[in-house]
Amino acid sequence: MTLKLYGIKNCDTVKKACAWLDGKNIAYEFHDYKTAGVDKARLQRWADEVGWDVLLNRAGTTFRKLPDADKTKLDLAKALKLMVDQPSMIKRPVVEGAGALLVSFKPALFEKSLKR
Repeated sequence: MTLKLYGIKNCDTVKKACAWLDGKNIAYEFHDYKTAGVDKARLQRWADEVGWDVLLNRAGTTFRKLPDADKTKLDLAKALKLMVDQPSMIKRPVVEGAGALLVSFKPALFEKSLKR
């Protein structure tokens, strides 16, 4: 099964994940959600599996630049809207496939989850 890697092309962490997958000869399809977006239904599925708080990148510049009103009293609906409206607020990469949903790049977790 081919993996699908979601991220932003110029993100250093995404580049590291792609290099890791390439180095292991693991096929993947890349989806740049900065240019192609990501639909709410997919984000909802991811949030159901790992939690919206895992998906939302609060450390990034985009989130930090939000008005305080947008950053407070976060819940699932508010977080999903933020991520749909501004996909750079989604942690990256997100990898779907092989029975796993991986958020962020951690080589040891990739190794364990993507063993053939």
